[in-house]
Amino acid sequence: MALFFTIFFTVYTALNYYIFIRGWQAIHTLSVLKPFYLVFFIIIAYGYVIVKVLYKYLSPLAYDIILGAGAIWFAFLIYFILFLLGLDLIRLLESFFQFLPKYFYDNYEQTKKITAIVIIALVSLIVFLGNLNKREITIKNLEITLPKGSGKLNELNVVMASDLHLSPIDGERLLSKIIDKMNSLKPDIILLAGDIVDDKAEILEQRKIGESFKRLKPKYGIYTINGNHEFINGVDASVQYAEHLGMKVLRDEFELIDSSFYIVGREDVAMKQFTGKDRKSLEEIVHSINTNEISETSMDHLSGRSSTKTLPKILLDHTPVKLEQAEKNGIDIQFSGHTHHGQLWPANIITGMIYEISWGYKKKGNTHYYVTSGAGTWGPPVRTGSKSEIVNIKIKFED
Repeated sequence: MALFFTIFFTVYTALNYYIFIRGWQAIHTLSVLKPFYLVFFIIIAYGYVIVKVLYKYLSPLAYDIILGAGAIWFAFLIYFILFLLGLDLIRLLESFFQFLPKYFYDNYEQTKKITAIVIIALVSLIVFLGNLNKREITIKNLEITLPKGSGKLNELNVVMASDLHLSPIDGERLLSKIIDKMNSLKPDIILLAGDIVDDKAEILEQRKIGESFKRLKPKYGIYTINGNHEFINGVDASVQYAEHLGMKVLRDEFELIDSSFYIVGREDVAMKQFTGKDRKSLEEIVHSINTNEISETSMDHLSGRSSTKTLPKILLDHTPVKLEQAEKNGIDIQFSGHTHHGQLWPANIITGMIYEISWGYKKKGNTHYYVTSGAGTWGPPVRTGSKSEIVNIKIKFED
């Protein structure tokens, strides 16, 4: 973990330095601006990290402002890097082919300032439009048929979401919008596939972020799991926070719902990085389910009833890795999140290469998979590579 953060901050600092130097060059003749530029850049580039470390010593207002500015900088960083790399490529080609008009060089200092203004304007426009895009939460509809087994239900209306990333950046305003959309779908059960929080529980509770969860009243309840951000922000406190708001957190365990189907919830694969402990294997959890079914079947025989207790299994696993495990262990549906489908273009191209499913539906054998792009955003409240979504799954159970 220490090695990861060392590499991350080294790369992050290098990228920020690249942008800083280019800005410094652009204001080369404006000496009076240089001290302000230096201080502003350090605060904006490292604000997100600074407030996470010093949160106990900052007022809520100062924390929220610096956190928001530092978070949105991540989006600016990416697009400044892309534009500056493109500009450097043009300069490299110009050194070979001299294709730029002569007036570019007649007043080179003026050209640098105009170029800087244009790049800042374009990046600001992209980030602004990305913020507007992020606010539009779409409803993804899915219909799936599963074997009924010995269950008594014929259909089930599931609402699933992931990666809400609740923090003071969007807070209760975002959550209220999500809850309104969920309630409009009249779900029988709500499943949340991790990363509910993006800040410490004490900060969320101090600002009363999460209260809208109490407006959800699905028939079979609300079930969630831990994503990597629950571990980042203190997993035990995050679990307590979720349970206080009426959610059942499944931690490498299962729940039988209305004698008709199982909800299986796994700890995130990042658990070992933060706790040093391995999560339970899916084989182990499913074995416990099978043992439970055998026990109930034996009780049926003793009472004179005869039934087969094979019931559908719905799995919540935050990070969509090793998908073959679900198929191998007889899981009927796996719901995951984590990827955000890149969130910021061109990261969606990268997540598409890393994960077998970066976003959307797939079926492998008899197992259905859905990886959601998430209802919220990590870091900057900006989406340029994907849409925010809530998933509505209509399940039909057939013999």
